[in-house]
Parts: sequence; C-alpha cells; structure tokens
Amino acid sequence: MTYKIQPQTGTAFKIKKGQQLKVIDPLGEQVSDMVLFNAEDTREKISSGKTLDFEETIIITKGHFLWSNRSNKMMKILEDTNGRNDFLLAPCSPETFQIMYNNPDYHPSCFENLYTNLRQFEITPDEVPTAFNIFMNVQFAEDGRLTVLPPLSKSGDYIVFEAEMDLIVALTACSAEDSNGGTFKPINYEII
Repeated sequence: MTYKIQPQTGTAFKIKKGQQLKVIDPLGEQVSDMVLFNAEDTREKISSGKTLDFEETIIITKGHFLWSNRSNKMMKILEDTNGRNDFLLAPCSPETFQIMYNNPDYHPSCFENLYTNLRQFEITPDEVPTAFNIFMNVQFAEDGRLTVLPPLSKSGDYIVFEAEMDLIVALTACSAEDSNGGTFKPINYEII
C-alpha cells in the first residue's frame, strides 16, 4: 500500500526490524526529512555525526548505513535511484524562515511537522535530531560554503531502506522553498 504525505506536512509510524521502507518522490524535486528512533528506547536516535564518521563520506546513498547516537546500525540503504541526499543541515524550523528568509510570519516547517507527529510516541521537540534529508541537493565549495540547490530527483525516483532494529520513523514533505526549487509537492512511502 502506498501512503501520501501532503505538501508541507509529515507523519510518524513504527516499522519492525527487517521491514523495508520505500520513500518515493512522485512528481520530482521534492525533499523528505526523516528521523529515526529506537522503538524500545527513544533515547537512541539517528545521528548525523556517527553516520558520517562510520561511512566516511558526506554523500550517503545505496550500500550505506544510518547509525545511531549509540553507534548502532538503524537502517541500511538498499536502493537509491537519485543518489543525492543530505545529512548536514537541520530540519527547517520557524526560526529558519525568520533568520534565513527574513520572514516574520508563520511558515510550516519540517521541524514542527516532525515533532507534532512524534508526540504520539512521547518524543518532545528537544529530542528531534538532525534529519536525513532524502533527495536534498546540498553542494559544498572548496572554501566550505554550502549551497542548497533544487533536488536532482525526477518523478518516480525512490530510496529503499531496511530496518536494522524496531524503529519509530518520522517523515515530511519538506516545507522550505530553497530545498524544493521553490515549489511544494507530496512525498509517497510504502512499508514492505
């Protein structure tokens, strides 16, 4: 069964060890932020730092693992038709739009969509880590400067993960204009 995450919203759910999660960009150029928690102990969660350390690359794609803050494997990436994901930048938040976009008005954000959907699992905003940003196209210059460009993902591109432990997963259809080429589209997913 295919589930749809509407533009600028999110969801959270549990999957069991050995199950696969397929995240699909149905229309192209749409980012999905993902965070993971150990379903048995939510103090264990996805770690950008540990993943980049152990995988020895900042381009996390097919064949790599997503690691926890306790140095345990949480998911393996089995397939990735796009090949470009980000694990450097934090989920966009209300402050993102105030500071970076100079927008004082309310704006939907991945951070809000993550923590509001994780409430059902008693996970608080302060516990939400840096997300694995599926399909996000962050480029880095020789001087270290980061640039967010439109995703390279095309309609139908997907990534498949296999759970290495029982997990709580939260996913969004990203709310930041720059991350999505100026538009907002849905994200689909399947639990296999």
